[in-house]
Amino acid sequence: MTDRKGELAANLARVEDRIAAACAAAGRKREEVTLIVVTKTYPASDVRMLSELGVRDVAENKDQDAAPKAAECSDLPLSWHFVGQLQTNKVRSVAGYADMVQSVDRARLVTALSKEAERQGRELGCLIQVALDANEGGRGERGGVAPDGIEELGELVAGAPGLRLAGLMTVAPLTGVYAGRELAAFERLMDLSTDLRRAHPAANMVSAGMSADLEQAVAAGATHVRVGTAVLGVRARLG
Repeated sequence: MTDRKGELAANLARVEDRIAAACAAAGRKREEVTLIVVTKTYPASDVRMLSELGVRDVAENKDQDAAPKAAECSDLPLSWHFVGQLQTNKVRSVAGYADMVQSVDRARLVTALSKEAERQGRELGCLIQVALDANEGGRGERGGVAPDGIEELGELVAGAPGLRLAGLMTVAPLTGVYAGRELAAFERLMDLSTDLRRAHPAANMVSAGMSADLEQAVAAGATHVRVGTAVLGVRARLG
């Protein structure tokens, strides 16, 4: 085993222990939480090693990094998640490799994703990104729709050809009433998920929590956690 693969294996084991402990503390089964490894800024060689170590879900936040990596790793049994703010001019590319777009936050993006999914003969899972720092009717600092916009956007996704409404995603906000209150933020997301599932029972995915706050996300009930640094470490950026 190479030094890098050994490093990744050790990091993965530590993250796995954290998730397992958080599940036990919350009275949840370990299999209720899926680990998504965020591989942004790291090379395709790392993605390949992660796949060899059993990782099945990886995430990217920039198309210019993601597209070549997804192409280079197209032989691997991976699900690719796009988690960054997505501009409509990148939709054609992202729709070609992403299995799940976790950052759906406006009607224009839904329209563009639907058009491309249909054109490419693919089905894209979509999470509505919720901004818990947004004012009513607004958007968050790091993208996302305010809670009052979820219902309308959810109906739009659910009715769009080529798209599947899968659930909700959030990033713990740095400002507003939930700043520094990660558990409360994730509990609020779970309440919003409950509301969404009344109309869309299959939209049961809740993506929350990263390297620093995955325990709080698991405690709140998240189904997926997005972990980058804790698995990959701090490393020089691509380019």
